[in-house]
Parts: sequence; C-alpha cells; structure tokens
Amino acid sequence: MAVDSGDFKKALQLWASGVAVVTSQSEKYGVRGMTVTAFCSVSAEPPQILVCLNQSADTGENIEQNQCFAVNILSDRQQDVSNNFSGGRSQEERFANTPWHTGTTGVPILDDSLMSLECKITEKVRAGTHWILVGEVQEVTCRAGEPLLYFRSHYRGLADKLEYTSATSD
Repeated sequence: MAVDSGDFKKALQLWASGVAVVTSQSEKYGVRGMTVTAFCSVSAEPPQILVCLNQSADTGENIEQNQCFAVNILSDRQQDVSNNFSGGRSQEERFANTPWHTGTTGVPILDDSLMSLECKITEKVRAGTHWILVGEVQEVTCRAGEPLLYFRSHYRGLADKLEYTSATSD
C-alpha cells in the first residue's frame, strides 16, 4: 500500500534541490513557462535530461505543439524569478517581468539564469499527475554564479561559496 500523499510531501521537503524554470514557445500559445524542481540528467551520450510537469500545466501544451523546451537553472539571485513563474500570474506577466531572449531552437531563454539547456523531446511518459519529459540537449549556455536551492519549503543558497581551482600534484 502506498504512503499517504501528505507524508510523501513531508518527506520530500527533506530533499534539497535546485530550482529551474521550464520555458517553451509555440505559434498557437506564445511563450509559456513554469517553475520546477523535478529535473535531472539522464545520459551524456546522447546528452539527455528529464523534467517533470503537472499534466494540468499550460506550459505542457506549448511543449506538445513545438516539441522543444528549455530548462533554465536559476541562480541564487533569482528567487523573484522562481516566484514569478510559480503561478498566480499570467504567462504574459511572467515574461514581462523577466529578461529573456529567444534561443536557437525558438524557445525562451532567461537572460540571467545560471545555466540554460535547449532540448528537443525524445520521450514523454505519463506518471500519476505528471508528464516525464526526456529531452535531448541541443544547446547549452552557462553563466557565472551560484545556484538557487529549495529545502523544507524555503529558498536557500550554498553555505560556502566554492572557489573552483584545478588541483595539481607535486
């Protein structure tokens, strides 16, 4: 017997995750985007990721139309962007309040995100109330900064800012 959904949600609050905004664009619906925390890499060869979207989300309709989407990983300076794309605002307001440009695959890329991946759908699987989308990465954009994290229903940042250096041995 499966656990109660309340217990399940409470347990998952103990999983720290990065915060991303999935964006898409189609002729029929225009630009769409939503905040997600269910995202991970799948394969390096070919380069694939997966993201989970609620079936009721209008962003999914767009992705269905053009078969492409972007995953924009937010920096620790973009809590307002996460809130903006979390709901309660129209799609027009979300994009009016966030600097963005059109990527090479025709999807919206958030200008200040830590990293953006432009993807083409390779698989779509229904799982409970969500769609699991597997996308092959077509373009990558990386920027300097630190990630925005989400843990116990609150935004967080890294406690220690890491300096990336190459290790050498003598």
